[in-house]
Amino acid sequence: MHKKPQKLTKPSLGKSTSPSQGNIVIGSIVATLIAISPYLFYLHESVPDTQIWDTFLFTYNSGYYESVNLVFWVLAGKLLPLYLLFLWFFTCRHWWYHVLLVPIAMYSYQTFDVINRDVQFFDSNQLIYLIPIMAIIIPSIYLIRARIFNKINEATKTMEELEDEFKISPKNFWEKVKQYF
Repeated sequence: MHKKPQKLTKPSLGKSTSPSQGNIVIGSIVATLIAISPYLFYLHESVPDTQIWDTFLFTYNSGYYESVNLVFWVLAGKLLPLYLLFLWFFTCRHWWYHVLLVPIAMYSYQTFDVINRDVQFFDSNQLIYLIPIMAIIIPSIYLIRARIFNKINEATKTMEELEDEFKISPKNFWEKVKQYF
């Protein structure tokens, strides 16, 4: 018997393979926030290189650094990585994203240290303040990792399926923030 040749058609894209419009908008916003980060860093160049900066909103006196420009340069060096780490933390889909809280805590401490310039040594004693955070996060991550590898040994699921199983998926930004408090 002679078979008719089949007509070649494009495969239909179901809802599971095409990104939703909401994901495209959120992805575009996150990409824009990352793309403007160099401009945010160089905002310090618009601050004068004087000890006192007087604007119509406020007056800032840089006592310790002796230059307002230097204060804002140091703050930009602390706040920009903190900003990018927060973006990464709130958009990360992997099971290990809680580990990002350790550098977030470190940069937060350093930022407050810059603002409250009472100590003489820059970035001093930050590990002492990070120990409680690391004492909670690091064992938690290893417990989750151990559970994943136990499930891998017992089941035939892929690593991606197991990560999805352990992933906590809040519906919006505020639910993701609430899960930590």
